[in-house]
Amino acid sequence: MFSGPGWKIGRVMGIPIYVSWTWFFIFVLITETLATQFSTQHPGWTPTQHWAVGVITSLLFFGSVLFHELGHSVAALRYKMRVISITLFIFGGMARIAKEAERPMQEFNIAMAGPVASFLLAAIFYGLALPFSANSMFGSTCLYLAEINAVLGAFNLVPGMPLDGGRILRAIAWAVTKDPNRAMRVASRSGQFLAYLLILAGIVIAMQRGFWLQGLLWVFVGWFLLSAAQQSYAQVELRRMLDGLHAADVMSEELPTIDRTHSLEEFLHEVLRTGRRCHLVLGNNELVGLITLHNVRHIPREEWANTSIQAAMVPRDRIEWAQADEPAIGILERMQSNDINQMPVLREGQVVGMVSRDAMLRVIQTRMQLERFAQA
Repeated sequence: MFSGPGWKIGRVMGIPIYVSWTWFFIFVLITETLATQFSTQHPGWTPTQHWAVGVITSLLFFGSVLFHELGHSVAALRYKMRVISITLFIFGGMARIAKEAERPMQEFNIAMAGPVASFLLAAIFYGLALPFSANSMFGSTCLYLAEINAVLGAFNLVPGMPLDGGRILRAIAWAVTKDPNRAMRVASRSGQFLAYLLILAGIVIAMQRGFWLQGLLWVFVGWFLLSAAQQSYAQVELRRMLDGLHAADVMSEELPTIDRTHSLEEFLHEVLRTGRRCHLVLGNNELVGLITLHNVRHIPREEWANTSIQAAMVPRDRIEWAQADEPAIGILERMQSNDINQMPVLREGQVVGMVSRDAMLRVIQTRMQLERFAQA
C-alpha cells in the first residue's frame, strides 16, 4: 500500500486530487514502453513523434484512471457520502470515501460506477478513432486508449478485494447473508486468492527468457492486491472487535487541561510529565480549544518558548466531537478520515472524557487476546 496522499494537483467537483511519488515511476515506465511500441508499429514516424505520442498517451491514460475514480466519487456523492480525496499512484488510483456504504445496493452502485466510467471512455475513444487512419497519431492514440480503458474496466470487475469486482462480490454476499462483515470476509479471501494467482503467474512469466520485467510487474501487482486484501480483512476484524462498543465504553475520563497563555514549551513539558499528548485549552476557566502534539509539529523548535498555546491550538468551533453514545467504529472511521488521534466526548453538551485511537487499539488487542484464550 502507498503511504501519504502525495502532491495536490487540483480539485475536480470540489474533490482534492493528489499524485503519489510512486506515480512518476510508472509514468516514466509506461511512456518508455509506449514510445518503443509505437516505434515498432509505426516506423514511418520520427523519434520525436514516438516520444510525443508516448507522453500524451500516458497522460491521457492516467486521466482515464482519474475518470474511473470520479465515477466512484459521483456515485458516492449521490448517496451523500463525502469524498475526501482521489490519489493517483503506481498501480492506478484510489478514491477515499469518508464512510462505508449503509446498504448492499449502495455498495454495488458505487463499485459498478468505476468500470462503467471506463467502458464509457473506451467507447468514446473508439468512436473518435473511427474517422482516422490507425496509422495516424490521433487514430493510434485513441485506439490504444479505447483498448486500455476496456481492459481497465474488465480487470476491475475481477471478484476480489480491493478491486471493484471485490466490492460487487461483497454487495451480493451482503444482500444474501444480511451480514456486511461476513460479506467482507468473503470478498477479502477472494482477493487474497486472486493475488496469489497473480504472484505465481508473475514468477512463471519471469522465468521465461526475455520476460523477467513483465513477470516482475505481475508479482508487484499481486503483492499490492494481497496487501490490500489483507488490510480489508483486518478492517473486518477491527469492526467485529469494536461491535457493540460506544464512545463511553472506550474513553478516558481524565481531562488534562492547560491555560491558553502558556507557551508551547510549557505544554511539551506537561506532555513529558503526564504522558498525555492531548489537552483541553482553557481561557478564563472556559473551554476555548484543543492542543495536541500534531499542532506543535508545524511550529519551528526555536519558537516554542515564545509561542502561546492559543496560537497553535484548534479553536473550539473547529474541534471534532464525539457523543457518548456514538458507536466506537464510527468514531474510529472519523478519526481516520480527518487524520486525528483524539476526540473529546460530550454527554448532554458537557465534556465527559477523551477517546483516542490508542485506547481503541488497546481494547481491540484485549478482546482478541480474550477470544484466543477462550478458544484455547
